[in-house]
Amino acid sequence: MLAAIVLAFREGLEAALIVGIVIGYLDKTGRSGQKRLAWAGVAAAVALSALLAAGLTVVGGELKGQAEQIFEGATMLLAVLMLTGMIFWMRLQARHLKSSLERELSAAAASGQRLALFGVAFIAVFREGVETALFLTASAFAANGLGTLLGALLGLSAAALVGWLLYASTLRLNLRAFFNLTSLLLLFFAAGLFSHAVHEFQEAGLLPLLGGPLWDLSSILNESSLLGELLRALFGYTSAPTLLEVVGYAVYWVLALVGGRWWVAWRSVRLSPAVAV
Repeated sequence: MLAAIVLAFREGLEAALIVGIVIGYLDKTGRSGQKRLAWAGVAAAVALSALLAAGLTVVGGELKGQAEQIFEGATMLLAVLMLTGMIFWMRLQARHLKSSLERELSAAAASGQRLALFGVAFIAVFREGVETALFLTASAFAANGLGTLLGALLGLSAAALVGWLLYASTLRLNLRAFFNLTSLLLLFFAAGLFSHAVHEFQEAGLLPLLGGPLWDLSSILNESSLLGELLRALFGYTSAPTLLEVVGYAVYWVLALVGGRWWVAWRSVRLSPAVAV
């Protein structure tokens, strides 16, 4: 549940900040009458994201045996890729998010097409919604489904409240510190989810077991205990991991930290204006 709360709160707050930028821009430019279009886009994005999450969960629940294991493993792997990419994309784009979104809104308003503003709001929020739906579904496969749903509702409710307070009051949040902290927590969770995906592929017979577990800590810290469930949800703890699960966990961190930093540095150079010599 805790992992679902952190994820839903972070993604929900990102969406709330985007909505705040959209509504604030319309107020600032004297287009308050177009708020209905923006809110319609937000509502459509939220509804479609919820349908996506429900659809993935239903499909996963209908499958049995090897098909179920492959589907769950693939969903976890896709969630890991999207989440990791989102974390480093936000690190690169956070400074320019507001100006970039306002440029899109300005172009939509200048086009004179009513659906253009709807589309900008829809796409901006739906991007967050897809990530949330996919990651929460993968989380439900790896942990308790009911706990994931409850955590998601709590996290999204808290995000909506904080987003409204940031927009309607003088409340300020150190967003840089917030996103740095939650990014670190989500990287740990993504590493655990990657390890769970390896486990699912091993159960499906797509990856070799390479012998038994490397160790077994069930008598010391069982996964079904309160602490074990918490560590499993947040860090991917497994009391009896296989060699490939441990290797997968380590490889994820190497790829995420080394590859992520390289990508951010590379994109920063490409996005920087050319300096005349």
